[in-house]
Amino acid sequence: MSVCVIGAGLSGLAAAHALNARGIDFVCLEKAPDVGGIWRQPGAGERGPAYLALHLNSAKELTGYADFPMGAELPLYPRHSDVAAYLRAFTEWAGLSDRIELRTEVLSVRPDAGGRWVVRSRDAGGVRERVFSQVVVASGHNTLPAMPQLPPGADTFGGSILHSMDYRDGSDFAGRRVVVVGLGASAVDIAADLSRYADRTWLSVRRGLHIIPKQLFGMSVDLIAEAPWFTAMSFPEQRRFVENALLVARGRLADYGLPEPDHPIFSSAVTISDEILSRIRHGAVVPKPAIESLDGDRVVFSDGSSVAADAVVYCTGFRMAFPFLPAGCPADERGVVELYKRIVAPGHPGLYFVGLIRPVGSITRLVEAQARWVAELVDGEVSLPAEDVMRKEIDAYLTGIAERYGSREGASIQVDVGAYLAELQRG
Repeated sequence: MSVCVIGAGLSGLAAAHALNARGIDFVCLEKAPDVGGIWRQPGAGERGPAYLALHLNSAKELTGYADFPMGAELPLYPRHSDVAAYLRAFTEWAGLSDRIELRTEVLSVRPDAGGRWVVRSRDAGGVRERVFSQVVVASGHNTLPAMPQLPPGADTFGGSILHSMDYRDGSDFAGRRVVVVGLGASAVDIAADLSRYADRTWLSVRRGLHIIPKQLFGMSVDLIAEAPWFTAMSFPEQRRFVENALLVARGRLADYGLPEPDHPIFSSAVTISDEILSRIRHGAVVPKPAIESLDGDRVVFSDGSSVAADAVVYCTGFRMAFPFLPAGCPADERGVVELYKRIVAPGHPGLYFVGLIRPVGSITRLVEAQARWVAELVDGEVSLPAEDVMRKEIDAYLTGIAERYGSREGASIQVDVGAYLAELQRG
């Protein structure tokens, strides 16, 4: 029995550790020159989301692996380089290094006539094919930049236009005038970072999102989310509690010049930031509505106002991309991910996904639970139900997701930490 794990980031390392703990034969393929996934700082000329100002938004107690806690010397929210070093240390501690093939890109994963999986990869020695009994995909969903259709006049704009994937450090924009587009985690991080170097920084926001500080009542919000007194509440009670706490902690977003969200909290992704509202209040970041057009060196907004700018940074997220997998797996033509327990691809025996989820809070405990369950499946300790049963579970889950989150892209991978962890622990 042999297993191929694709990706050596947080999720891939969790999968490798779970397999290794059971003595299961596996190899982990990673196209980058080092482990760490999105936390590894890209090298010269290499794209990647780990800008220098990137820090954890979740507490280190919940972000480190359960068997290998982050060191006491680290702050509550370590920076990306600390997380990358931690993941390298975990790799050594868990004895995984010899099982990881770096600089190895997976080109295709296809089933053969015998029910096994043929993995075609490329490394410095060329292209090779290997056959595995099972494949665990842990390559993440932050690899393909999601650039919107650029506004009219973009082709004649005198400044630079880039995605957050190509952003490295605010000092690269010293003295320049920059418009940041978006209100997600990378947008508020980058806008706050830029505001310390740029001549002017604007934040262009099309749709309001709930902004949550990293701490409430002196506690990290993800630690609150797992506290017994909070999990004992019903979902409506949790929602009311957080809404009232946010009114006390920061007031209304409209008072900062930002659009109020058009949806209740926890019915869409939230943005966690301690900095952006302070930077707005200090005048270092100026909110603006959506970009209407670009005209020479000017950025024109939907309210008719305009500013002269040297750069526009689109922090518009990423698209899920698995070009090496069979068409329609794991997402259908609408971009909806269809996985049993958010892990198993029905109709593709032996193909599993770890980390293809989006919780409100730390993902680590969830991917560890996913990895353990996958290892149990591989080891034969647990078994899967019939395909029709798995599809019914998927349909029920996606119906609940649509009722709560709507049909926004990426909604199909949303999970609630407590409920999902309990589901995985039940097996």
